[in-house]
Amino acid sequence: MTLVQLDALDLSALLCSRVCHDVISPVGAIVNGLEVLEDESDASMREFALELIAKSARQASARLQFARIAFGAAGSAGASIDLADAEKVSRGMFTDDKTQLAWSAPQALYPKNKVKLILNLVVIAQSAIPRGGLIDVTVKGDGEAPTIVITAKGSHARIPPHVEALMAGTPEGGTVDAHAILPFYAGLVARAAQMDVSFAITGDRVTIGAVPTPEPDAVEASPAPHGALGDAPHPSDDEPPETALA
Repeated sequence: MTLVQLDALDLSALLCSRVCHDVISPVGAIVNGLEVLEDESDASMREFALELIAKSARQASARLQFARIAFGAAGSAGASIDLADAEKVSRGMFTDDKTQLAWSAPQALYPKNKVKLILNLVVIAQSAIPRGGLIDVTVKGDGEAPTIVITAKGSHARIPPHVEALMAGTPEGGTVDAHAILPFYAGLVARAAQMDVSFAITGDRVTIGAVPTPEPDAVEASPAPHGALGDAPHPSDDEPPETALA
């Protein structure tokens, strides 16, 4: 199938919609809490409002910090992002008891598109366990040829609908909306980072793997593994295809 290509304006608009969707709930809760403070004189209600404001502000801040690296231009002055920063913003996204995060990765600078890929796959892994559970992130190898394995384990685990086609850039119907932009964007990042992504499910565990895309001569010598992404030529990690990435 032909890869769907979004122009820069459509891609940026859909990503902005995604970020707004993620922060509008905690920001709305902050507004509600401020209204309670204005109207209530009861001490217990005011205390509840302050707790709501503080919790929601932390949540909004965590989501914005995550989006700054996962979707934005953080670190664009250089070509690398510290994996410790990726772990920090990922942990900030899991502030409740519904989902736990385990993280095993080198303390090192990695090419920014590979770090952005990890963060986007973490979000996809979260959607694979709608009732919560454990997300385990393991990164091995150096930044030029890493192996990334993210497992999501929990009740009613499933590979998110249409995620493989969206990441491959071949969405059903040939269109992408705000609900589908994250896996579509993750596919753009994967191709920019020269990484192939695959999905597998066994029982209540979904495994997302990402490995370096084989060199052309290696592809000719042996078929690509089932589930690998990206049939188009791959640019360097710093020169994304289709649409420029931060």
